[in-house]
Formats: sequence, C-alpha cells, structure tokens
Amino acid sequence: MLTWLIEPLEFEFMRQAIAIGMSLGILGAVVGSYLILQQMGMMSEVISHAVLPGISLAFFLEINIALGAFIAGVLSALVVMGIQKRSRIKVDAAMALTLSSFLAMGIILITTLNTDQINLRDILFGDILGVTIGDVWRTVIITVIILVLTKLFYKELEFYTFDPLGAKACGLPVDLLYLGLICAITLTIVASMQTVGVLLVMSLLVGPAITAYLLVKELSQMMLLGSIIGMVSTIAGMYSSYYFDLPSGAAIVMVIFAFFFLTLLFSPSQGLLTEPELKSKLSNYLNRLIGK
Repeated sequence: MLTWLIEPLEFEFMRQAIAIGMSLGILGAVVGSYLILQQMGMMSEVISHAVLPGISLAFFLEINIALGAFIAGVLSALVVMGIQKRSRIKVDAAMALTLSSFLAMGIILITTLNTDQINLRDILFGDILGVTIGDVWRTVIITVIILVLTKLFYKELEFYTFDPLGAKACGLPVDLLYLGLICAITLTIVASMQTVGVLLVMSLLVGPAITAYLLVKELSQMMLLGSIIGMVSTIAGMYSSYYFDLPSGAAIVMVIFAFFFLTLLFSPSQGLLTEPELKSKLSNYLNRLIGK
C-alpha cells in the first residue's frame, strides 16, 4: 500500500502536477463558492471560452498568452454585465450570446492571423503533466493573493453575495466587488488552462463548491470543505491517471463528479436517499413486507 502511494511521487512531473492541482483545488473552491451562491455558475463557462481570442492575439503580438487570456476573459464578463444592465435581456441569454461570439471571434483570429501554431489541444483539454516549477509557483502566488484578498474583504463579499441590493443601498461599491470576483474567476481559469483545459475548468470552479454546499450551511465552511474536496479530487485523479493510463484532466473531473454524486445521494440534510419522506416510505414498505 505504501509503495502504491509513494511510487508516483518519485517522478518530478507528478510532484509538480499534484502541487499545482492542489493549489487549483483550493482556488477553485473559494472562487466557486461565490459563483454558486450568486447563481453565476455559467459565468465560468463564458469566460473559459472567451479567452480564446485573447490567446490568439497574444500569440500574434508575441506577448504572454496568460495576459491575453486574462484581458479577454474580463472583457467578456463586462460585456455580459453591460448587456444585462442596459437592456431587458436576461443574464442567461447575454451569457449564451457572449460565449458564442467570443468563441467565434477566437476562431476567426486564429485563421486570419495565422496563429494556428497554437496547441489548441492543450488549451482545450490541458496538459497537467507538462507543468514546470515556474507554473507551480505562479499558481501558488495567484492562490495566495486571492485567499488574502478574500480574507480582507470577506464581510463585504459575503454581504454582496447574499444581498446585492442591500449592499448597494448601504453604499458598498458593488460594481467594484463584481469586477473583483470576475478578475478572480478569470485568474482561476487562466491558471487552470494547463491543468484541465478551458473546456473542463468549470468542474474545478463548480464541482467542489456545490458538493460542499450540500453538506454545510455557512459560506466559510463551504469554502473550507470545498477546498478539501478539490485537493483530494486532484490527488485521486492524478493517481488514477498514473495507474490506469487515463487523461489527467478528465480523471480529475470524474473524481469531482463522483464526490458530488455520492453527496447528492447520501448528504445527511439534502441527500436523495436520506430524505425523511423517503425513509418513512421505505420503513412502511419494509413493515408491510414483514407483516406479510
């Protein structure tokens, strides 16, 4: 058993992959908790697709791809907010239009700028085994910065999350808080590109958070438990990838889903199989069987 646990850690690429995965597990759960409570889970999908034109432009201009992706991601979220505030269009429709438009723009830019040298496969599906020590430290720094900012502005963010109108009435800078959350989401997505890719990054942002949501009631507890679930899922996914020769990003996502599915069934307070009505029906059914 001990050999089974230690063997993958003998390889530097596995140690680095697990380290960056654990950082992203924490980061995704903290940021994702705000997303879930504000019913903005689809925003992560919008931003993750919207980074494509930024990546293409950054590659063409020979600047840092992560910077281009970050700018494009933030811009897409601002477009969604602008459409929602300045028109009668609902947020889900604005998200759908923005997602498809930015994705189409990215495809056009890749074609017209001849930036088809970009490894789209790694961007879309990730390559966590190819991370460097520099990638690890960059992700750790992003995680620490966001955790510190979350701690400093926890009360304001909590108030804004549960009561945006009340927060605005009390004079809190709600637009600035929204922009801060969008920047945190985009940073998480950019940091996750090499781990699970932009197509699967939603699982890191949403999966651990909604799993924790089914188990606890406090925001701080949700973040803490979600972080633990995110880290454990990453480690389990990496070990599954190593021993069963599975794609690393997809393995991590499936472990996250397994945690969620089990919680959905057996959560003490909200589980499908632990509801009082269901227990009563099962008890009555068993009593009838015994009586017969």
